[in-house]
Amino acid sequence: MQTIRFYNTATRSVEPIVPHEPGRITMYTCGPTVYHYAHIGNLRTYIMEDVLEKLFVLAGYEVKRGMNITDVGHLTSDADTGEDKMLAGAKREGKTAMEIARFYTEAFFADCEKLNIKKPETVVPATSCIDEFIKLIGVLFEKGYAYMAGGNVYFDTSKVEDYYRLTGHSADDLMVGVRDDVTEDTNKRNKTDFVLWFTESKFGEQELRWDSPWGYGYPGWHIECSAISLKYLGEYLDIHAGGVDNIFPHHTNEIAQSEAAIGHEWCRYWFHPRHLNDKSGKMSKSKGGILTVSVLEENGYKPLAYRYFCLQSHYMKQLVFSYESLDNAASAYDKLLARVANLKAQAEKEGAEPDLEKVDEYKERFIETVGNDLNTSLGLTLLYEVIKSEETAATKLAAIAEFDNVLSLDLMKAEPEAEEAPAEDLSHLEELLVKRAEAKKAKDWATADAIRDEVKAAGYMIVDTPEGAKLKKL
Repeated sequence: MQTIRFYNTATRSVEPIVPHEPGRITMYTCGPTVYHYAHIGNLRTYIMEDVLEKLFVLAGYEVKRGMNITDVGHLTSDADTGEDKMLAGAKREGKTAMEIARFYTEAFFADCEKLNIKKPETVVPATSCIDEFIKLIGVLFEKGYAYMAGGNVYFDTSKVEDYYRLTGHSADDLMVGVRDDVTEDTNKRNKTDFVLWFTESKFGEQELRWDSPWGYGYPGWHIECSAISLKYLGEYLDIHAGGVDNIFPHHTNEIAQSEAAIGHEWCRYWFHPRHLNDKSGKMSKSKGGILTVSVLEENGYKPLAYRYFCLQSHYMKQLVFSYESLDNAASAYDKLLARVANLKAQAEKEGAEPDLEKVDEYKERFIETVGNDLNTSLGLTLLYEVIKSEETAATKLAAIAEFDNVLSLDLMKAEPEAEEAPAEDLSHLEELLVKRAEAKKAKDWATADAIRDEVKAAGYMIVDTPEGAKLKKL
């Protein structure tokens, strides 16, 4: 069983992962807050978490993975102020909070399926675990870590010996991302204290509320991940994963309340892929106009071309998105599929069996390569090395199939393309693009839409790029 290494936020170093139970990994992933579609920046994190899980499996580990669905309690501010994001989504669309939650949960997993992101075996909506939250808060009261003020229940961070150990910061040096209004809640004994349970004294209009020993209300955001993880994965968690923006305060607060409750170290390894940025900075749902998988598809891109785009970069590097860079990745991905398809045709002609000993050697090299700090870029390099090697086509394909258990690019589904037909005369369609541009400039949307439909009927899609409209074969 080969060792996997990655950058552990808790120690600020790349280190080998040694599970609490030999050969078995427990892994918890912070799931989506389902008030809107996931943007492709969110999904970069889930792609890299997916690679990590599948790499452990390829290396021979048993992986038990859990994920929450935040459908209540996540406010629009780190300071326990602002509106619940679920309530904001419900107001935006004129639906109930649970209708919003169901719709966007399904949308999230539909996007994951398109990107070949494996659904964790345990997926738990926060609203299904209210009793667990109440029980955990009760334990924190019993052990002296919780207090009531202004009708709400708070966690007392001053009782924690090393509250900032995940960030390496101090009380006077908070991480970027904490709002300026972090001291606004005057009920708090310490500015970093956080709410475990809200009551009507805080938010009287909250749609989703439950009875509790402390009043009619709803849970704070941070308590859900601790309670769900402890229930389904146990008191010794190997890996906790999430976006880098979760490090403080969310994951910091999870550690504080979990270890206060259980009395020992909770999770040893923390995995935080970096942000995907666009030219204006970090992608965010709150900015509006979010870039989603569906938007990529509407612009003629295969979802797996985006996965390939992410795999080309290291998870610890901020990745800047542009359509030009995605075009390059999409072109490279299509060429890769074509090369694998040609190998399949060659293997069929040769009729030879793969050299399994050689395949195992390549598999071990792949695990060693990618397992050294989840270096997917070098994993792709090894893939191309195999394609260019002197091995038989059957051996190459068998090795590629092993690699694709982790890369998940559907390489083995590649089929040889039919012979190309004579080049089409696209002059008429290009003239339509000019007319459409004129119509859009004149804000004649009816004409622009009619031209789009005419082009689609001819078997092409109009893709708007910063360089102008282009035709793409459907």
